Amino acid sequence: MAKKSTTKKATARQTSPPQNKESKAKKSFEQTLWDTADKLRGTVESSEYKHVVLSLIFLKFVSDRFQQRRAALIAEGKADYVDMVEFYTMQNVFYLPENSRWSTIVKQAKQADIAVHIDSALHAVEKNNPSLKGALPDNYFSRMGIDVAKLAALIDSINNLSTVADQAAESEEDIVGRVYEYFLGKFAATEGKGGGEFYTPKCVVNLLAEMLEPYSGKIYDPCCGSGGMFVQSVKFITSHHGNQKDISIYGQEQTSTTYKLAKMNLAIRGIAGNLGEVPADTFFKDQHPDLKADYILANPPFNLKAWRGPDELTDDPRWSGYDVPPAGNANYGWILHMISKLSENGVAGFVLANGSMSTSTSGEGAIRQKIIENDLVDCMIALPGQLFYTTQIPVCLWFLTKSKQARKVQGHSELNQRKRSGETLFIDARNHGTMVDRTHKELTETDIAEITQTYHAWRGEPKDGAYADRPGFCKSATLAEIQANDYVLTPGRYVGAAAIEDDGIPFETKMTELTTTLYQQMEEAKQLDKAIRNNLGALGYGE
Repeated sequence: MAKKSTTKKATARQTSPPQNKESKAKKSFEQTLWDTADKLRGTVESSEYKHVVLSLIFLKFVSDRFQQRRAALIAEGKADYVDMVEFYTMQNVFYLPENSRWSTIVKQAKQADIAVHIDSALHAVEKNNPSLKGALPDNYFSRMGIDVAKLAALIDSINNLSTVADQAAESEEDIVGRVYEYFLGKFAATEGKGGGEFYTPKCVVNLLAEMLEPYSGKIYDPCCGSGGMFVQSVKFITSHHGNQKDISIYGQEQTSTTYKLAKMNLAIRGIAGNLGEVPADTFFKDQHPDLKADYILANPPFNLKAWRGPDELTDDPRWSGYDVPPAGNANYGWILHMISKLSENGVAGFVLANGSMSTSTSGEGAIRQKIIENDLVDCMIALPGQLFYTTQIPVCLWFLTKSKQARKVQGHSELNQRKRSGETLFIDARNHGTMVDRTHKELTETDIAEITQTYHAWRGEPKDGAYADRPGFCKSATLAEIQANDYVLTPGRYVGAAAIEDDGIPFETKMTELTTTLYQQMEEAKQLDKAIRNNLGALGYGE
């Protein structure tokens, strides 16, 4: 599976199941639905329109689930209970009053006040289901002023989305989840830089989850966007035959509309999560002050400026033992916040701009040195450029751990880890990935498998075999080696250059062939020069 694994070749587990014909058909349907929705956008900004489309998809999904449960109750002879909320919530189904059901919305789609009806429907859904508190747009459709004909056509288009799965295929959550994920990605691409506020490329999220292997415990994302880290963590558990009930999810998001996206994204997949009572700034209004997480996955805003005032948060306990992160860049504020949230065996994986690995500006170098000396840095990965919609520059992944002691993982002996105190793994993956369009690249499943197997083998996990350094790709470095490099964590400093394979052709033979070719090309060049001079002379521009 890997190109040249440090463990064993081609027999490693898949990071996700291969696509079958049915899933390809679903992809085609998602594209068709996107094309239709995008055409109907009109003059509405993409940043606003995503809330319109995704809210309607959400309403269609919960309504289909409600109708399915209602029909089941009637079939079981429980028609007297079809309007009792608890008979729906006991099956993780949201109860919908008459005015908030999709069938009602479809009937009203051509009315001039359809936007008001949709707002009322969403309000009623939230009011009748406490778990959705703060999740749905509030009077959003009325304020948008969308053309009624376009909104009606969008409703008709979404009405063709069948969210009822047959038993042999994907679940309802999988079907709508795929559509939701596809739309989030497309909106992020459309919005460019703004898209990064709510979306992290799927391949990067997948890599983080595969690296950390979050089978059980508390999972936290301090800047959760639309909730992609949580969705992928649950997918990891499902694909590796774990139990979703073994994890609990905690997150926080500052932007109100993105906070709602995250809550909807989790709700359509049946994922319970605590995203805090309100959307709030993680630094100034931490929604989980006492949390100690086993896994942290995050993609903080890159190089966030003016995240605090010069005199604010200077005595914050999260910086205890370190210099105060500079007010001009939040990168090390995020790092220290996440370190403060880790449990005694907790691990964190997060995305940051490449500059974070080497900066010495405003005390950041001193903070990084202290983190390294405290033996918290487990692995550093340099990623290729063009993975993100927000920036073309390359980024890196940091992996921190509170303990490098030997560890036995209960119920998963294949994940047992060796003692690795004073060691850090560096992986240079800048040459990995495949271009998917003119400006964007993706890490393939093979890329992800190669990187994760290398890390897991280095940690001593039995399932991934023995680790070995590989010039140009990976290197296990000691604290002394990092000190010798001035505490810079850029993988390229450690992995060296890849070995050049010997093709078996003697140097004398190669040199003879090259010089012969060169002399032929020089002779051809002389003939071309002569022809050009003749042509110029014929035109009256001779020497």
